[in-house]
Amino acid sequence: MLQPIERAIIAANIGINPQNDGINIRLFLPPLTEERRKELVKRSQGEGENSKVGVRSGRRDAIEAIKKLQKDGLSEDASKDAEASVQQLTDSYIAFVEKHLVAKEKEIMSI
Repeated sequence: MLQPIERAIIAANIGINPQNDGINIRLFLPPLTEERRKELVKRSQGEGENSKVGVRSGRRDAIEAIKKLQKDGLSEDASKDAEASVQQLTDSYIAFVEKHLVAKEKEIMSI
């Protein structure tokens, strides 16, 4: 199982080169220089953006489902309330992601 693990670590492209001695896999972490910290912040911001895209995708799917239900007989008031609820959830989760991104950036940049 060492070979597949080693290949997976290399394929993850996380800046760590594994060394396999046949029994163990050793991971040598590069020192956290200012440049490396900035790279990690960029990567975390990219992951945060992916999370926000996922939340927005969920909102889009939910609103499409609400519109489909409205065509099937759901009242307009109920559909507007449901859309507002979905938007409120979306806003709260995007704020949640933003809050964690700011905290993570502060954590990464601290020495």
